[in-house]
Amino acid sequence: MDEKRKALIDGLNEDLANEYAAIIMYNHYAANVQGLAGQVLKPFFQGEVTDEIGHAQFLAEKIVYLGGTPTVEPKPVKHTTDVKQMLENTLQAEIDTIKRYTQRVEQAEAAGEIGLKIELEDLIADETRHKIEIERLLRDPLLK
Repeated sequence: MDEKRKALIDGLNEDLANEYAAIIMYNHYAANVQGLAGQVLKPFFQGEVTDEIGHAQFLAEKIVYLGGTPTVEPKPVKHTTDVKQMLENTLQAEIDTIKRYTQRVEQAEAAGEIGLKIELEDLIADETRHKIEIERLLRDPLLK
């Protein structure tokens, strides 16, 4: 297998493991968020689970298309019941995801996978919207 394609598959598998972790994290946070914040954040976290499942399915299919085997192991997830920490963990996960997907765009282009490059740019836009929404939630004066 071409080295550029192998590097792309390995990177996509790293992304997939992180998407699995995001699914677990959002589901865990939705179940654990309490109080008034729970009224807003529980549906927010539940909605993110659906988005992340879609991202994971997309990545797994691309890995197979490229000749790889999708990982079945998620990255570790941090447990917390503190609302501000939930949001900070979520924000960091989005920042890290955007960084990884930006690297994947470069790898896809280098491997000649222009369609994948464009699809990954769409994922970056989606993750950026998530990041902005989380940043807004963190501005809540009750979290200070």
